[in-house]
Amino acid sequence: MHGGVHFYGEGGGATASRASRVIPRELPRGHRGFVDREDVVARLDHLLSAEGQDTSDPAVVVITGTAGVGKTSLALHWAHRVRDAFFPDGQLYVNLRGYDPGAPMDPGGALHRFLRALDVPSSAIPAEVEAKAALYRSLLAGRRMLVVLDNASTVGQVRPLLPGTPGSLALVTSRSRMSGLVARDGARRITLDLLPEPDAVELLRIATRDYRAADHPDLLAELARLCARLPLALRIAAERAASRPWMALGDLLTDLRDESSLWDALSSEDDEEADAVRTVFAWSYRALSPEAARLFRLLGLHPGPDFGSAVVAAMLGTTLGRARNTLDGLVGAHLLEQLGPGRYQFHDLLRAYAGDQATLDEPEAERAAVTGRMLSWYLHSAAAAQAKIQMHLGAVGLPPLPEGVTPLDFAEYGDAFDWYEGERDNLAAAVHAAVKAGLDGVAWRLAAVLHSVHAEAKQFDSWLSTALAGVAAARRAGAREGEARLLESVGHFYTESHRLDQAFEFHRAALAVRRDIGDRFGEALSLNGIGLTCFRARSLREARDHMTQGAAVFAELGDTYREAILLGNVGEMCVELGETERGAALVGRALAVFREVGDKDCQSNAMRIVSTIHRALGRPDLALAAIGEALETARDLGDKVGEGYYLLELARVQRELSLAGEALVSCQRASALHRRLADPVREALSWDATGEAYQDLDRHALAADFHRRAAAVLRDFGGGWYLARALGNLACALSVSESRAEASPYAEEALGLLGGFDDPESSAIRQRIADHLR
Repeated sequence: MHGGVHFYGEGGGATASRASRVIPRELPRGHRGFVDREDVVARLDHLLSAEGQDTSDPAVVVITGTAGVGKTSLALHWAHRVRDAFFPDGQLYVNLRGYDPGAPMDPGGALHRFLRALDVPSSAIPAEVEAKAALYRSLLAGRRMLVVLDNASTVGQVRPLLPGTPGSLALVTSRSRMSGLVARDGARRITLDLLPEPDAVELLRIATRDYRAADHPDLLAELARLCARLPLALRIAAERAASRPWMALGDLLTDLRDESSLWDALSSEDDEEADAVRTVFAWSYRALSPEAARLFRLLGLHPGPDFGSAVVAAMLGTTLGRARNTLDGLVGAHLLEQLGPGRYQFHDLLRAYAGDQATLDEPEAERAAVTGRMLSWYLHSAAAAQAKIQMHLGAVGLPPLPEGVTPLDFAEYGDAFDWYEGERDNLAAAVHAAVKAGLDGVAWRLAAVLHSVHAEAKQFDSWLSTALAGVAAARRAGAREGEARLLESVGHFYTESHRLDQAFEFHRAALAVRRDIGDRFGEALSLNGIGLTCFRARSLREARDHMTQGAAVFAELGDTYREAILLGNVGEMCVELGETERGAALVGRALAVFREVGDKDCQSNAMRIVSTIHRALGRPDLALAAIGEALETARDLGDKVGEGYYLLELARVQRELSLAGEALVSCQRASALHRRLADPVREALSWDATGEAYQDLDRHALAADFHRRAAAVLRDFGGGWYLARALGNLACALSVSESRAEASPYAEEALGLLGGFDDPESSAIRQRIADHLR
């Protein structure tokens, strides 16, 4: 697809080729020097024993406790300990960010991550949370997997992420008691208390023993008490002590007591643990070099859940190497956690503290400059990614880069898409941060740039919120062209989400703005967007008319490539409407352009349409050659979605050649591909086609079984015209089997659904139902 200008029903893009069976192993590494908490670990072990399990239900365990008490450390320590023996099918992990200063992760975003980790291509992930959750549970069924849901804030955030069948375990960490999970879902709750003093002292000793082995146990015990025996504070304090082996521990304790007295004077809360944590943070922060301290507080301005070293360099206006060196210092001080090469995150308490220090210690003008550099880096990097992902989409005019900001560049599609996948939460957060900072020009441009990658990745969760924020920002900025782009983006979102009334509303609003400002190029895009939405509603004549108008505008502008794309769309509508000769001429013109510019993706889909044209004209041998070329190109591109879709056309051709047995093989391959791609709708279409092939073989009872399965799935996913076709096929199969009496209700439902369609195929289905029922 090319920014909404594409062949409708095409196979898909490069993202679809990535499905390969892997076992996800997503657990982050645990903390070095973990103190056993043997009693709690034993309780967790008991849950996996035969006497500790309730095998009738999927297991849920909640580890709860105060901030900084070590819930995540315990969860990861235990998860690594048991993963191979008890969860051989893999481990999933997500930080739900329930207590970050920014917005918590919504269940839809977490499900998207899990489905991608389970090999579901972005193009096959549903839009709705309920559909995502159903697909997720289906993929976990029969597997033994560990799902770690870290830093959850509410039951509603967690429940869609729970496995649906026994064998897997969900391990939840939260400051909340999660009473709803315990009462309704049978979760076992383990409350984590402060470390006992001996364990707290042992943690300090393990962390410092290579640097200062002579520290007296009584002094270590006092340090543990000043840290409120919270593992987060203990690790930070231990690192500071280890980094100053020449300084007596008594002197370090004096510093910490002085810091504590300052916090006692400033604090209005009666919260000993919170005061202790803030005291240790401040104690460690004030010991940093000026450069490291400045970076620490500036990172509190970053709006996303994690960050890479390149954006940090942009925030500082410095080199990548210098930024990495300073980041490594913060990691060494346990003020920052390194997730992987060049990737970092805060503990939520430290993020809040860093943000407070930025407000206190950094001038407002400098905070604004740093935020501007950061958002500019995201905007220009995202634009570079968009240029590789949707190279034919019109570019958004970008403001000049601030001095010292070097955005990323990308060699090819895969690099750009992988970067987007890793940064999607940060990019969405950057749009909203730009709005908050009053940078409406950046906000709407970034939202517009993200349209193409949101559409390509089917990232529905952030697509709508960023696009709507962009519409409002563009209106405030008086950017009419940007407003239209983002109205179209919202329309495209609703089309892909099967909410066609809203889709029409936004596409028509975009068209009105573009006509008002005289944007002919944008007008053609909007006409095509309306046409594609009409095709979803199977309003074929209206779809053809809008697409024809759009193609005429592109012809007027001399844009041969985009004119060809719309001519191909018009050609397919003509074929669907029985205007086969006209459709053939239009698709032929489009195909010549695609061959000239080397667009193999569009070529393969055009050859699929050519196959349908030959079938309509009674030339199945030529159709076989055309669909063969389409399949070969799709396989060369690694386009599994396209391959699965084209196999269904191949099966139709084979049936017309009286090769029903070969058609069954094609349907089986299509079904297997669509199951592997987790696309239940196209898998159902494969079952329906399988039933048609069995009818050709006079095996009508078996055919009815496949049509019934297809209809059940299609009904769950909104029904419509494809459901009507499956129900009609079911009625026909039943009418010539021993279950003839069952045919009538299905026939009546199919005819009722088909009543609003007057295209030739709908008429043929109605006639076929009538013939069988006679």
